[in-house]
Amino acid sequence: MLASGMLLVALLTCLSVMVLMSVWRQRKLWGKLPPGPTPLPFIGNYLQLNTEQMYNSLKKLSERYGSVFTVHLGPRRVVVLWGYDAVKEALMDQAEEFSGRGEQATFDWLFKGYGVAFSEGERAKQLRRFSITTLRDFGVGKRGIEERIQEEAGFLVETLRGTCGAFVDPTYFLSRAVSNVISSIAFGDRFAYEDKEFLSLLRMMLGSFQFTATATGQLYDMFYSVMKHLPGPQQQAFKELHGLEDFITKKVEQNQRTLDPSSPRDFIDSFLIRMQKEKKNPNTEFCMKNLVLTTLNLFFAGTETVSTTLRYGFLLFMKHPDVWAKVQEEIDLVIGKNRQPKFEDRAKMPYTEAVIHEIQRFTDMIPMGVARRVTKDTKFRDFFIPKGTEVFPVLGSVLRDTKFFSNPQDFNPQHFLDEKGQFKKNDAFVPFSIGKRYCFGEGLARMELFVFFTTILQNFCLKSPQSPEDIDVSPKHVGFATIPRTYTMSFLPR
Repeated sequence: MLASGMLLVALLTCLSVMVLMSVWRQRKLWGKLPPGPTPLPFIGNYLQLNTEQMYNSLKKLSERYGSVFTVHLGPRRVVVLWGYDAVKEALMDQAEEFSGRGEQATFDWLFKGYGVAFSEGERAKQLRRFSITTLRDFGVGKRGIEERIQEEAGFLVETLRGTCGAFVDPTYFLSRAVSNVISSIAFGDRFAYEDKEFLSLLRMMLGSFQFTATATGQLYDMFYSVMKHLPGPQQQAFKELHGLEDFITKKVEQNQRTLDPSSPRDFIDSFLIRMQKEKKNPNTEFCMKNLVLTTLNLFFAGTETVSTTLRYGFLLFMKHPDVWAKVQEEIDLVIGKNRQPKFEDRAKMPYTEAVIHEIQRFTDMIPMGVARRVTKDTKFRDFFIPKGTEVFPVLGSVLRDTKFFSNPQDFNPQHFLDEKGQFKKNDAFVPFSIGKRYCFGEGLARMELFVFFTTILQNFCLKSPQSPEDIDVSPKHVGFATIPRTYTMSFLPR
């Protein structure tokens, strides 16, 4: 009895010391870090945040503390950058200092610092350089990949014709087409639309992506050290990510058995060849774990972001039928009805280009940006940010900066048009981020969005079961990602 009592006292003493040390460390930095609400031990600023409306919670804090402030997401200390000026100063003017990778707890459960997207330092630099070069080798940025996108757009059109104008949920129609483009690079081939394994993979990607946008996903991002051991929807997200990893691992094993080093067929082959060349280098980053997880990075990002943007875009079109009708007029004038759209057509289609930019701005796919981390002790404006501190460059705050967009809460293609109706670039258009760690899939994504949108509108008129005024275009979830509401629509042949 005495021993158990002494043990309890010892545990309480240890906990008290830990809490006091945590508070002391915070106080030591408070005078140097950007301002922010006072955190409580372990839960941080949880009481000041709404996990269902994380973006809006941060917006309220920015109105009180300014464009650079500190917030504690549970035990995580994060410096938040709000608006164009703060994000640009950090990611462009002090690019090296802000080039580290912060946490995204759901994905970190699997990636653990491996793969091109969630690594940092020399590993990130080497994998990024290799990935960009290899994507170019397989046609990204060239005519080769455009032909692949056009071919896939053709398959999509035929599949949509097969719906015979019935109301359908467009989610997997669009994701199958988009995913097949990156699959042809990563795996050397496309999937048949009826392939059950393919549909299962798409469901796993969508499920884990959507989880990061939910209130539970945001809660997990704060308290993952505890929640990863508890039951809940996070366990389903882990299961989905693990299923995707297993699929990539099997693809790698297939390629290993049939590899010809003189003739790489896809991204996996190219990585395997590089692994062979560096097998005597004890410090090489070209290992099996980085191969599997970099391929998964490409497959996942190359599917979900573009297909979700397309899905949100068609919802916006049905809310604003005058917009898609005007895009169709421009398609008929510049391209006609008998040849496929080409990416170069956009130079003569300012309205369509403005509409696609506005869709990306309004949908704000990764609103908080992918978290960064300062690589060394950093002076930023009048503040001191210690090495290792996480940073949220809030891309949504740039895409809604009133200094650059007159009515940022409204969907309005005029944001990207001048008085003469010509396309107008805007420095605050940053859906792919900026600086050293911008999304290197930007060129591919832009080509896909243009070709898929214009090919579908060239061939179909759109119809919703609701009248435009009844369509809700506010997002279903906003967290790490922005997820549109589920809906049905009809593709009526023109």
